[in-house]
Amino acid sequence: MTLSARDKRTLLLFAPVAALLAILAIYRWVSLWKSNAEETATPVVSVAAAEKRLARYRQVAAAVDVQEATLKRLNTALAEREKGIIRAETAAQAQAQLLQVLRRIGKAQAPPIDLRSTELGQTQPFGAYGQTSVSVMFECRIEQLVNLLADLTAQPELVSLSDLRIANGNRKSKTVQVRLTISGVVPRALVPEKKGGPAF
Repeated sequence: MTLSARDKRTLLLFAPVAALLAILAIYRWVSLWKSNAEETATPVVSVAAAEKRLARYRQVAAAVDVQEATLKRLNTALAEREKGIIRAETAAQAQAQLLQVLRRIGKAQAPPIDLRSTELGQTQPFGAYGQTSVSVMFECRIEQLVNLLADLTAQPELVSLSDLRIANGNRKSKTVQVRLTISGVVPRALVPEKKGGPAF
Protein backbone atom coordinates (compact mmCIF):
# COMPACT_ATOMS: atom_id res chain seq x y z
CA MET A 1 0.00 0.00 0.00
CA THR A 2 1.34 3.35 -0.94
CA LEU A 3 0.68 6.57 0.90
CA SER A 4 -0.13 9.76 -0.82
CA ALA A 5 1.81 12.91 -0.12
CA ARG A 6 -1.09 14.28 1.84
CA ASP A 7 -1.27 11.19 4.09
CA LYS A 8 2.49 11.40 4.67
CA ARG A 9 2.19 15.03 5.83
CA THR A 10 -0.70 14.18 8.16
CA LEU A 11 1.25 11.26 9.59
CA LEU A 12 4.29 13.46 10.15
CA LEU A 13 2.15 15.99 12.06
CA PHE A 14 0.21 13.35 13.99
CA ALA A 15 3.25 11.33 15.17
CA PRO A 16 4.75 14.11 17.36
CA VAL A 17 1.33 14.96 18.81
CA ALA A 18 0.69 11.26 19.61
CA ALA A 19 4.13 10.95 21.23
CA LEU A 20 3.49 14.07 23.32
CA LEU A 21 0.10 12.74 24.47
CA ALA A 22 1.69 9.40 25.39
CA ILE A 23 4.38 11.15 27.46
CA LEU A 24 1.76 13.25 29.29
CA ALA A 25 -0.35 10.16 30.04
CA ILE A 26 2.67 8.30 31.43
CA TYR A 27 3.66 11.33 33.56
CA ARG A 28 0.12 11.63 34.96
CA TRP A 29 -0.03 7.90 35.77
CA VAL A 30 3.33 8.02 37.59
CA SER A 31 2.36 11.09 39.65
CA LEU A 32 -0.95 9.44 40.70
CA TRP A 33 0.88 6.27 41.67
CA LYS A 34 3.35 8.22 43.83
CA SER A 35 0.59 10.18 45.63
CA ASN A 36 -1.32 6.96 46.39
CA ALA A 37 1.84 5.34 47.70
CA GLU A 38 2.50 8.33 50.00
CA GLU A 39 -1.07 8.30 51.38
CA THR A 40 -0.97 4.62 52.24
CA ALA A 41 2.48 4.73 53.84
CA THR A 42 2.43 5.00 57.65
CA PRO A 43 4.10 8.07 59.08
CA VAL A 44 7.38 7.47 60.83
CA VAL A 45 7.25 8.57 64.51
CA SER A 46 10.31 8.76 66.65
CA VAL A 47 10.42 6.78 69.87
CA ALA A 48 11.12 9.91 71.92
CA ALA A 49 8.03 11.69 70.57
CA ALA A 50 5.87 8.63 71.26
CA GLU A 51 7.20 8.43 74.84
CA LYS A 52 6.45 12.13 75.43
CA ARG A 53 2.91 11.67 74.11
CA LEU A 54 2.42 8.61 76.33
CA ALA A 55 3.68 10.52 79.40
CA ARG A 56 1.25 13.36 78.64
CA TYR A 57 -1.65 10.91 78.33
CA ARG A 58 -0.69 9.36 81.67
CA GLN A 59 -0.66 12.81 83.34
CA VAL A 60 -4.09 13.63 81.94
CA ALA A 61 -5.46 10.25 83.09
CA ALA A 62 -3.99 10.75 86.59
CA ALA A 63 -5.51 14.25 86.81
CA VAL A 64 -8.91 12.89 85.79
CA ASP A 65 -8.69 10.19 88.48
CA VAL A 66 -7.80 12.77 91.14
CA GLN A 67 -10.66 15.04 90.05
CA GLU A 68 -13.14 12.15 90.09
CA ALA A 69 -12.01 11.15 93.59
CA THR A 70 -12.34 14.76 94.78
CA LEU A 71 -15.81 15.07 93.24
CA LYS A 72 -16.91 11.83 94.89
CA ARG A 73 -15.58 12.99 98.28
CA LEU A 74 -17.32 16.38 97.94
CA ASN A 75 -20.62 14.75 96.91
CA THR A 76 -20.41 12.49 99.97
CA ALA A 77 -19.73 15.45 102.26
CA LEU A 78 -22.59 17.42 100.68
CA ALA A 79 -25.01 14.51 101.11
CA GLU A 80 -23.97 14.20 104.76
CA ARG A 81 -24.58 17.91 105.39
CA GLU A 82 -27.87 17.93 103.49
CA LYS A 83 -29.23 15.39 105.97
CA GLY A 84 -29.73 18.35 108.32
CA ILE A 85 -32.02 20.24 105.94
CA ILE A 86 -35.46 20.66 107.43
CA ARG A 87 -37.73 18.65 105.12
CA ALA A 88 -41.34 19.79 104.95
CA GLU A 89 -44.08 20.25 102.39
CA THR A 90 -44.70 23.91 103.24
CA ALA A 91 -42.77 26.76 104.84
CA ALA A 92 -45.20 26.76 107.80
CA GLN A 93 -44.45 23.09 108.46
CA ALA A 94 -40.71 23.84 108.35
CA GLN A 95 -41.22 26.63 110.89
CA ALA A 96 -43.20 24.25 113.10
CA GLN A 97 -40.24 21.86 113.00
CA LEU A 98 -37.91 24.70 114.02
CA LEU A 99 -40.22 25.45 116.93
CA GLN A 100 -40.12 21.77 117.94
CA VAL A 101 -36.30 21.92 117.96
CA LEU A 102 -36.43 24.92 120.31
CA ARG A 103 -39.00 23.25 122.56
CA ARG A 104 -36.96 20.04 122.68
CA ILE A 105 -33.84 21.96 123.71
CA GLY A 106 -35.80 24.07 126.23
CA LYS A 107 -37.30 21.00 127.92
CA ALA A 108 -33.82 19.46 128.21
CA GLN A 109 -32.60 22.34 130.41
CA ALA A 110 -32.62 22.07 134.20
CA PRO A 111 -35.13 23.44 135.10
CA PRO A 112 -36.95 23.33 131.76
CA ILE A 113 -37.38 26.60 129.87
CA ASP A 114 -40.96 27.54 129.07
CA LEU A 115 -41.30 29.24 125.66
CA ARG A 116 -43.93 31.95 126.06
CA SER A 117 -44.57 33.54 122.69
CA THR A 118 -43.50 32.72 119.18
CA GLU A 119 -43.18 34.71 116.01
CA LEU A 120 -42.76 33.17 112.57
CA GLY A 121 -40.36 34.82 110.13
CA GLN A 122 -40.33 34.79 106.36
CA THR A 123 -38.79 32.10 104.21
CA GLN A 124 -36.06 33.59 102.04
CA PRO A 125 -33.53 32.39 99.47
CA PHE A 126 -30.26 31.15 100.94
CA GLY A 127 -27.89 30.25 98.09
CA ALA A 128 -29.17 27.08 96.43
CA TYR A 129 -31.50 26.50 99.39
CA GLY A 130 -34.00 28.44 101.45
CA GLN A 131 -33.92 29.79 104.99
CA THR A 132 -36.78 30.15 107.40
CA SER A 133 -36.80 31.55 110.93
CA VAL A 134 -38.70 31.43 114.21
CA SER A 135 -38.47 33.85 117.15
CA VAL A 136 -39.38 32.91 120.73
CA MET A 137 -39.49 34.79 124.02
CA PHE A 138 -38.83 33.27 127.42
CA GLU A 139 -37.41 33.96 130.84
CA CYS A 140 -34.54 31.94 132.25
CA ARG A 141 -31.33 32.09 134.25
CA ILE A 142 -28.21 33.09 132.37
CA GLU A 143 -26.59 29.64 132.70
CA GLN A 144 -29.71 28.06 131.21
CA LEU A 145 -29.39 30.40 128.23
CA VAL A 146 -25.72 29.48 127.80
CA ASN A 147 -26.60 25.77 127.91
CA LEU A 148 -29.48 26.27 125.47
CA LEU A 149 -27.18 28.01 122.99
CA ALA A 150 -24.57 25.25 123.34
CA ASP A 151 -27.24 22.59 122.78
CA LEU A 152 -28.51 24.48 119.74
CA THR A 153 -25.17 24.04 117.98
CA ALA A 154 -25.22 20.29 118.65
CA GLN A 155 -28.53 19.63 116.86
CA PRO A 156 -28.61 17.38 113.78
CA GLU A 157 -30.78 19.92 111.94
CA LEU A 158 -29.05 22.76 110.10
CA VAL A 159 -30.10 25.53 112.49
CA SER A 160 -28.26 28.57 113.75
CA LEU A 161 -28.77 31.57 115.97
CA SER A 162 -29.95 34.61 113.97
CA ASP A 163 -30.76 37.11 116.66
CA LEU A 164 -30.45 37.28 120.45
CA ARG A 165 -31.83 40.04 122.68
CA ILE A 166 -31.44 39.96 126.44
CA ALA A 167 -33.21 42.27 128.88
CA ASN A 168 -33.45 42.46 132.66
CA GLY A 169 -35.77 39.97 134.25
CA ASN A 170 -36.48 39.21 137.87
CA ARG A 171 -33.56 40.34 140.08
CA LYS A 172 -34.57 38.17 143.02
CA SER A 173 -34.57 34.92 140.99
CA LYS A 174 -31.67 36.19 138.83
CA THR A 175 -33.45 35.63 135.52
CA VAL A 176 -33.29 37.48 132.21
CA GLN A 177 -35.87 38.13 129.51
CA VAL A 178 -34.69 36.58 126.20
CA ARG A 179 -35.87 37.01 122.64
CA LEU A 180 -34.17 34.36 120.54
CA THR A 181 -34.42 33.91 116.75
CA ILE A 182 -33.14 30.80 115.04
CA SER A 183 -32.94 30.06 111.33
CA GLY A 184 -33.02 26.72 109.57
CA VAL A 185 -32.07 25.58 106.08
CA VAL A 186 -34.99 24.35 103.97
CA PRO A 187 -35.32 23.18 100.35
CA ARG A 188 -35.40 26.00 97.80
CA ALA A 189 -38.88 24.87 96.68
CA LEU A 190 -40.34 26.27 99.94
CA VAL A 191 -39.23 29.83 99.13
CA PRO A 192 -42.22 31.77 97.79
CA GLU A 193 -41.69 33.31 94.38
CA LYS A 194 -42.00 37.07 94.16
CA LYS A 195 -44.94 38.11 92.03
CA GLY A 196 -45.41 41.28 90.07
CA GLY A 197 -42.96 43.57 88.35
CA PRO A 198 -41.12 46.58 89.67
CA ALA A 199 -43.23 49.40 91.08
CA PHE A 200 -43.07 52.78 89.34
